[in-house]
Amino acid sequence: MLEPLRQGLPPIDPSAVAGSASCMLPACYEAVSGARKFTRTTLGQWELTDRFDDVALVVSELVTNALRHALPADAPRDPQEPPVRLHLMRWTSRLVCAVRDPSQASPVAGEAADSAESGRGLFLVESFSDSWGWHPAPAPIGETPSGAMYGKVVWALFRLSDNELADNAKPQEPAVSYAE
Repeated sequence: MLEPLRQGLPPIDPSAVAGSASCMLPACYEAVSGARKFTRTTLGQWELTDRFDDVALVVSELVTNALRHALPADAPRDPQEPPVRLHLMRWTSRLVCAVRDPSQASPVAGEAADSAESGRGLFLVESFSDSWGWHPAPAPIGETPSGAMYGKVVWALFRLSDNELADNAKPQEPAVSYAE
């Protein structure tokens, strides 16, 4: 899932992975608030609370886009399998937030009219993160890839400053997965 994140960036040393966390999000707009709370808790555990405002704004936009554009209104949904998942991953020098959804359609940054109340989400993602992108989602864990598409992952990368690196030099907890 992370291979596209490596394009144009220094190599990621696997030993530099400091933590990861993920949560499933229901197909309702209240999920955006839950995603922000999950982000606040996770960044607090990683001692990156000073990055919360920018990361939370980007998470909010990515989750909102997934809910608004990636979930057809008339599609039946299995309540046991929430359709959107938020992943937060931290390395020593970068933080990535990624949202997985079932749509195969690529995200498109649009031009919003000055009076429009929406349509600027990906512009905000681009403005507040160091880079962003998307790629087709890999097969879920435990499933054999069949060539079928499994949706997409839209991600945003934040570089961590030297001050954040010094402040967070102590070891972090291992990967955690939360379900809401």
